Amino acid sequence: MTEPKSACELFKAAYENRYTWDENFPGYSADVEIKQGNEVYTGTVCINSNLTVEVSGFEDETVHESIYNQMRDIVTHRKRSSFEKAHGKNEFSLGETDATGAVAILVKGDAMGSNYKIRDAEICQVSRVMGPMAFTINTKESLDTGEGYVSSDYNAIFRNPKTGDLLAKREFEDTFEKVGNYYLMTRQVVHSLEGEGRTTTEFNFSNVKLLEPAVV
Repeated sequence: MTEPKSACELFKAAYENRYTWDENFPGYSADVEIKQGNEVYTGTVCINSNLTVEVSGFEDETVHESIYNQMRDIVTHRKRSSFEKAHGKNEFSLGETDATGAVAILVKGDAMGSNYKIRDAEICQVSRVMGPMAFTINTKESLDTGEGYVSSDYNAIFRNPKTGDLLAKREFEDTFEKVGNYYLMTRQVVHSLEGEGRTTTEFNFSNVKLLEPAVV
């Protein structure tokens, strides 16, 4: 009979099962079209091999900042980092298993008070508190790349950490395609709910090309 896995073993297996870019990732460029209601914006984006982000062509400063932050989020999720470097100082303990079979992983030592849920060797929920806001990200569907999973259908719920009042909710639908040896985002649809306001924003990436490796 096999021993039940510890909280640390479960979380490490799920963490290492995420799809990330390897050390040979050359970076890529893409044209991007952003649609929100009747408004359409176009420009270009680039993630370099050192994972720095470049955005150009957007005259609206708010739109420029929005797409820059989105590309930085992509880097955060695809950047490869060892489990020991990212979580080696934390202590993990098992919480309850919910009706879907997801096991709660409670974390001690994390500066942002992070907690997780793990299901089928995937992180299906992340909960954190950042200053005046608490947020929970729930993954509903993911893409199996054969080299790890990437979330494709998920939501983010933002609350007041003291009162629990709902501040905002966003639903994400992400589409990926394999370009060369790497899976890259080609479309993202974001449905935002804040108060009584609802908006849908589409990000469409085209002409997606890997960058040529630098000649040394």
